[in-house]
Amino acid sequence: MKIGILGDIHANTDALTAVVDALKRENVDVWVQVGDIVGYGPEPSACIDIVRDLGCVTCLGNHDAAVLGRLDTSYFNNFARSAIHWTAPQLRPSDYAFLNALELVVKQPEFTVVHGTLHMPDQFGYVVSVVEALESLEHQETRLCFVGHSHVPAIYLRRDENPRDIHVVPHSEAEISYRGFDRVLMNVGSVGQPRDEDPRAAYGLVDTDLEIASIRRVHYDIASVQAKIREAGLPDVLANRLALGV
Repeated sequence: MKIGILGDIHANTDALTAVVDALKRENVDVWVQVGDIVGYGPEPSACIDIVRDLGCVTCLGNHDAAVLGRLDTSYFNNFARSAIHWTAPQLRPSDYAFLNALELVVKQPEFTVVHGTLHMPDQFGYVVSVVEALESLEHQETRLCFVGHSHVPAIYLRRDENPRDIHVVPHSEAEISYRGFDRVLMNVGSVGQPRDEDPRAAYGLVDTDLEIASIRRVHYDIASVQAKIREAGLPDVLANRLALGV
């Protein structure tokens, strides 16, 4: 089985379309999305449509929760909060129904999906080091788990016989075999707003037959989405940062 994993999209249709086109060439069997379909970007409804049409196994992200009014935005920075306030009235009733139906943790036979951490999914914590990965891996009941939120890709691998010895692959792009490992926690980075100083859209691909996990990147038309952000009246910094990958 081939699993295509979409990281945080953040209403960036240009990036999402490029990633979906790349994954379709891989003949993906199952589509996954790790939350934050909306927020920051200018086309939330279009991105929800794509995720829904693909039949993605999807969890709730913090920006999704915020636009629903289920998460206090006081801890968001000013730009993120402004984007939430802009996004809310743009959404259709069907968009709200779709987002409202998403759960914090989605468990499938082969994998689990959560936006932040498995040990405290409602707190939307970040997996940014072995410390957070260890706690999530302790709660991980499936061999594979896909997360996002930090916008920085990394893969954490563990053997149950030595649970404190975590193998980390902290690369912008990577292809590794997870054969011999009992648990794999994969942060797939961000489709629509990478923050690892690589502006290309990030996504994940897992082949469960070959036991290979990959973080991949694809170029997209950054200038196009920057123009849409400015035309929408969203904060200019949200456009500028896309070209820098920060």
